[in-house]
Amino acid sequence: MESMNLSSLAVRPGRPTPLGATAYGNGVQFALFSRHATRVWLALFDRIEDAQPVREIELAPEQFRFGDVWSVRLEGLRPGALYAYRVDGPHATAKGHRYDPSLYLLDPYARCTTGDVQNGTGKCIVVEEAADWPGKHPRIPLGETIVYETHVRGLTRHPSSGVREPGTYAGVVEKIPYLKELGITTLELLPVHQVGRIDLDRVNPLTGEPLRNYWNYDPIGYFAPMAHFASNGGQGEQVAEFREMVDALHDAGIEVVLDMVFNHTGESDYRHLSTSFRGIDNRTYYRVDDRGNYIDMTGCANTVDCSNPVVQDLILDCLRYWTIEMHVDGFRFDLATILARARDGQVRSDAPLIERIGSDPVLRDAKLIAEPWDAVGGYLVGGFNGKRWGEWNDRFRDDARVFWLGNNGAKEAFSRRFAGSPDLYGSRTPHNSINMITAHDGFTLRDCVSYIHKHNEANAENNNDGSNNNLTWNFGVEGETDDPLVNTLRMRMQKNFLASLMLSMGVPMLLGGDEFGRTQRGNNNPYCQDNEVSWYDWSLLEKNSELFRFCKEAIRLRKENPVFGRGEFLEAGGKDPEVRWLNAHGRPQDWRHDDPSLALCISGRANGGTALYIAYNTTLEPIEYALPQKHWHMRLNTARPSPADIVPPERAMEVMGTTLHVAPKSMVVLTCDS
Repeated sequence: MESMNLSSLAVRPGRPTPLGATAYGNGVQFALFSRHATRVWLALFDRIEDAQPVREIELAPEQFRFGDVWSVRLEGLRPGALYAYRVDGPHATAKGHRYDPSLYLLDPYARCTTGDVQNGTGKCIVVEEAADWPGKHPRIPLGETIVYETHVRGLTRHPSSGVREPGTYAGVVEKIPYLKELGITTLELLPVHQVGRIDLDRVNPLTGEPLRNYWNYDPIGYFAPMAHFASNGGQGEQVAEFREMVDALHDAGIEVVLDMVFNHTGESDYRHLSTSFRGIDNRTYYRVDDRGNYIDMTGCANTVDCSNPVVQDLILDCLRYWTIEMHVDGFRFDLATILARARDGQVRSDAPLIERIGSDPVLRDAKLIAEPWDAVGGYLVGGFNGKRWGEWNDRFRDDARVFWLGNNGAKEAFSRRFAGSPDLYGSRTPHNSINMITAHDGFTLRDCVSYIHKHNEANAENNNDGSNNNLTWNFGVEGETDDPLVNTLRMRMQKNFLASLMLSMGVPMLLGGDEFGRTQRGNNNPYCQDNEVSWYDWSLLEKNSELFRFCKEAIRLRKENPVFGRGEFLEAGGKDPEVRWLNAHGRPQDWRHDDPSLALCISGRANGGTALYIAYNTTLEPIEYALPQKHWHMRLNTARPSPADIVPPERAMEVMGTTLHVAPKSMVVLTCDS
């Protein structure tokens, strides 16, 4: 960091907007919101490792306070300067105030942080806004979107990744050719904002290895990219490197969606050190009860008060910043029903913050994806708020898994998920449904077919964490096995799940690594496993090249058939329906639980001139299906060995005869050009 003469800076009153540190001309303006503070000090540091500031400026309220904003201008200060705040106010914890003027606090609007944030010696860095950075947003329509959920560090941290800068933003750039080959359009990154805690207070009981906050769901700097993910230093370089990653992805036609955690922060509860929000204005930023205790609706010890207009402004400012300055293309909102809770704690589908985000002019082109539930019963799947918002559809995940487990009673529910969940989004569009079989929270796809029980012992929570309702099957062996029959069935089931995901209406989301059999060894909640449990083992790409090829071709097959990406639901009634649901005899499906057969026929009229026939068999016995009378060609059959399991149009063989043999635990896709 370039040295500055901090003692000679001219001090001037500032303006109340914008909040944060803003470089201008020959100086920097600082603006901090604190409604209940009585004293505020701006501290300037010379070096990152310094515990004490070189200069501290008290912002006397009569000169530097404008309403609830404390602001100062320092002439001669430049980008790269290190700063923090001290704040004092009412010492009344029963009223929700937790001021401690001995602590140095991070600016909630800091664009960059450095130092040991966890132990209270973190510092903010003044960042200059990017100039003349042309936008190259891919703007992928929802009907063409294929989301790939991944973790910046986990994607390339494993030694097998083959990248020069493993575990970093730069490492993601090195994997762009792979992502292009796979065919995804949109990279959804687990949180990249600065977290409050990296090192946890416990160790892996199996290995003695320290556990870490791997997933990054512990934010403290909503505007600041994670320093830990920078390849060339965390002293401000992380901002430039993040921008370079986004720029490179955009050049490749790939969008960037960020997972944002506005429901809680990394300050945890009152027993942990205050590092920012709590020490600045606890009662404004957090939900507290009438005794000043935190209300926990997130399972993380605190809940951000998204009903407060000041907090709403911070969230909007943050989203605009990542959109304007960092060029991201959209956001996924963790535990999004917290954003929809009113002052009384009740969930409102028309909550002001949700409306503001959805109608904000700057965010007009941004993808908005809600995780429409929280930790205390708020559940809005199918009802989050209008056409503007996509929703993680856990009903797709659960119904698809139950269906493929062989539960005949699930086939009607599965048919609705295939059709874009009209029972949930009938007043909107299939594009509101973000379909998934797996996500970071839960088993990987490989583990879904290898484990019945979770194995989270390494998390040091006595295997009590993570969901017990996994809806999985291990084919008779818990975990890895050398049994060829078991492994053949597991491979087939992974293909069934991938094909079901890609060949359904709605927006598919693929969990990174599922395309080549990534395993977490049965851990369905590896939030603290910054190690080979979570990192992508790229040697599996060669070992499971058959699965990767299948997934890539399934994505290609989806793109060839516009029906899967259309924004209107299929017509199932009338004389010329767009979709007909059939049983094994070719007659209309009557959804009987004692009949395991399920097939559908989509007309060429609904699919750009190509008719589709899809037949499923979730049982352990073969099923013979009577085919509609057309000249069908075989495009996909998960029971066939690779590469005959999925073929391009020019290699598709004509189906002879009037019946179709569908092997146990498999699905078949036929096409007919009209």
